[in-house]
Amino acid sequence: MKAKIATFLTLVFLVAVNLGVWSYVNNPLQLPSWNKTMMGLTFNPMRRDSNPQKGIYPTKEQIAEDVQLLVGKAHSIRTYTSLEGMEIVPELAAKYGEHLAMGAWNDYEKNEETTDEKELENRKRIHEKNREELESLIALANQYPKAIVRTLVGNESILRVRNAAGANEVEANAKGEAQVQQIIESIREVKKRTWKPVSTSETWKIWLTYPQLGNEADYIAAHILPYWEGIPVDKAVDYVFERYHELQQTFPGKQIVLTEVGWPSDGKPYAQAIPSLENQARFLREFLNRATEENLVYYVVEAFDQPWKIDIEGSSGAYWGLFNADRQPKFPMEGDVLANPTWRNWATGAAILSIILMAAFLFTRKSLKLAGKFFFGIVVNLAASVLFWSASIVAARYQTSFSVVFWAILLIMQMMAILVLLTESLEIAEVLWHKKGRRSFKPLTPPDDFRYPKVSVHLPIHNEPPEMVRRTLNALAKVDYPNLEVLVMDNNTKDPNVWQPVQQDCDRLGPMFRFFHLDNWPGYKAGAINYALTNTASDAEIIAVIDSDYILSPDWLKSMVPFFDQENVGFVQSPQDYRDLHLGTFKEICYWEYAGFFNIGMVQRNEYNAIIQHGTMTMVRKSAFDKVGAWSEWCICEDSELGLRLYEAGYDSVYCKESFGRGLMPDTFSGYMTQRFRWVYGAMQIIKHHWRHFLPNKNSSLTSAQRYYFVAGWLPWFSDALALIFTMASLILTAMLLQNPEQSELPVNAFLLPTIGLFGFKVLRGLWLYKARVACSLFQSLGAALAGLSLTHTVARGTLQGLFTSGKPFMRTPKYEQQGPLVAGLLIIWQELLLLSLLIAGIVAMRAEPHFDNLSGQLWVAVLAVQSVPYIATFLTILISVAPNYLPDRKQTADEVDEV
Repeated sequence: MKAKIATFLTLVFLVAVNLGVWSYVNNPLQLPSWNKTMMGLTFNPMRRDSNPQKGIYPTKEQIAEDVQLLVGKAHSIRTYTSLEGMEIVPELAAKYGEHLAMGAWNDYEKNEETTDEKELENRKRIHEKNREELESLIALANQYPKAIVRTLVGNESILRVRNAAGANEVEANAKGEAQVQQIIESIREVKKRTWKPVSTSETWKIWLTYPQLGNEADYIAAHILPYWEGIPVDKAVDYVFERYHELQQTFPGKQIVLTEVGWPSDGKPYAQAIPSLENQARFLREFLNRATEENLVYYVVEAFDQPWKIDIEGSSGAYWGLFNADRQPKFPMEGDVLANPTWRNWATGAAILSIILMAAFLFTRKSLKLAGKFFFGIVVNLAASVLFWSASIVAARYQTSFSVVFWAILLIMQMMAILVLLTESLEIAEVLWHKKGRRSFKPLTPPDDFRYPKVSVHLPIHNEPPEMVRRTLNALAKVDYPNLEVLVMDNNTKDPNVWQPVQQDCDRLGPMFRFFHLDNWPGYKAGAINYALTNTASDAEIIAVIDSDYILSPDWLKSMVPFFDQENVGFVQSPQDYRDLHLGTFKEICYWEYAGFFNIGMVQRNEYNAIIQHGTMTMVRKSAFDKVGAWSEWCICEDSELGLRLYEAGYDSVYCKESFGRGLMPDTFSGYMTQRFRWVYGAMQIIKHHWRHFLPNKNSSLTSAQRYYFVAGWLPWFSDALALIFTMASLILTAMLLQNPEQSELPVNAFLLPTIGLFGFKVLRGLWLYKARVACSLFQSLGAALAGLSLTHTVARGTLQGLFTSGKPFMRTPKYEQQGPLVAGLLIIWQELLLLSLLIAGIVAMRAEPHFDNLSGQLWVAVLAVQSVPYIATFLTILISVAPNYLPDRKQTADEVDEV
């Protein structure tokens, strides 16, 4: 009861702290207030579902609602077109006493000679549309002289023409000059036919580039938008007034009207300009106060958000409004501002998820100390908050059909990453803060009256060096056990010079050793040891399996067989160990990478009777085969699959972490990769075959702990597959971003946790657990981490191929394999090198692109850099593995080590 109360109090405390962090991060922003009526607002009545590019416009009733909503917010409103339903705006402005700057849209009319009918038809359409706009503007200006105080012909039409020319400066200048002349002619016509001041609305740079416009226009209608020039928000208002004063000096005596000035509340950063609700409120309040002091005439862009602009301006184009697309104000003009007005809802969601996850895990871990529960609870709250923070960013934005699918996939992948994070956090907690175990097994010493059951040792071999197998056989002959037989199955070795010496050794060692040569035998290793089962002595009670390279301790069987006195023990396992770690740096880092599993994962699994059976140094009760069946020949990890079936049948296991046998590690990085690929692919075969047993159901005899630890044990491999998917997505997105940097947005927040966060945590976890459970130095731990990282891509391939293919053949790990040259090694890892090259190219290109010279760009580069680390590790490991070929001092071979 005390433990449950402590757990409950820990849960409540951590959730309270989490909510406090949300509250602190979302403290109201104290900004200068604005309590007057604005001079002017730009007005486009498009709604959330409107899109002028698709001919979808708001109704007259909706336009009327919008104009009425703006009454009292601004003295004047500015429009961009005199068509598309906007013809009713002057009447509405007159009705509500609003002033109006009426605009007419203007597109570029080409004048180059052409005979192309489609081009001619398009030019005719543009000319007619421009003429309709101009005629409507003139008619409305004359019809509503009191409401319309100024007119505008075209909006950034010269800028658009220049931008369409791209980097061709000559073409840009030529088309720009042509458009200037067209605009001047339109200005002159409006002057002749109305009494209202007329101008064209362009950026401040265009006015300076074409001063002849100023000579024709009645006033200078300028856009000054610091965001689009990458100016940070703290310098943005000063920048506006610097440009304003520059226009005053260039056009003395002309009235300067800022027809667009503002800041977006969301979207992609543009160089040093960061769009956010906080920055929009800060910019507008500061600008409005200063504009009043200096008596500026201005129109804030804009009244309402325009989601349709995402397609033409990028994500930030949708968020310039003072009101969102649903006509709700984004922030007050007086008092404090909340950067995320809905943060309480998201914080509550994060708290609820944290409570569910902590309750599901912590209340079922009675053996976990309070410190471990506290640690796990911190990670849970952090992970839940990151997930809901990402979701809040997505929910606050206008989404397209594509972006909904895109973000849904990313959020699902984030949830998968969080699942991996939580299982690995729980492993840390259980390893470091686990109460004294009840299932810690030590080697046994048989009593004097112990009945020694007969053990049948099965030794499968295939094309193994006979001198290596001889050492294994000699070690078996020295095993101190009175009731033993050894069956050696040579499986499909074609060369008699390889298998016959082994047969001769078995004959030499006496009747305890029996040799079988199998030609064209199916089932790979599983087929061979199944054959051994059919030839096992009838009085044998225990089946033991070892690999052909293992040298056993004489006391192995005496120390481990007594565990079978417990009737429900189905299999007994000792760790894989290796004797060739001193043959070089490559073998040393591999050795310590293997050691982590057998000293950390297997020990912890043993506490819950959920170890992974591996096919050497294992013993199985013979009668259990009668109950669950033989080794599965459809699975290339027949050992792990049998262990799972034994659990499903209700058997217990024993794991003793003391080493009783030592084999040989792969001699090459290729062999190391092949071995790991086989383990991973086989695990995926097992998952597909047994997945129903991992679900809570009455048909499975697995305990909840066994279900959890089998799934949790495979999750890191899924994590590597997820990392590969994220890497591919990052490369594709980087290419898309660089293709259109001005309108592209970096989805950094969706990649931070699954890449930087998960990678950093996994490295920290590995070093932490190694320090606690593996008797090695920090340098050796780092070597193990390097070896593990070098296999990331191999594990990812094995996971994905295992999930979506079947029937992969058994892949033997060669022994006494000669290390090839560096070029051969590089060809083996060509996929890793290709991805590494693409990631490096992406980093260089992102750093060179000025549009991404901001925090988001730097974080994206960090994401790409972190994603490249496993591939760098692969490259370094291949260098380490081939280094002895290029060093003058030859290392000892495994053969020589055994002789010593």
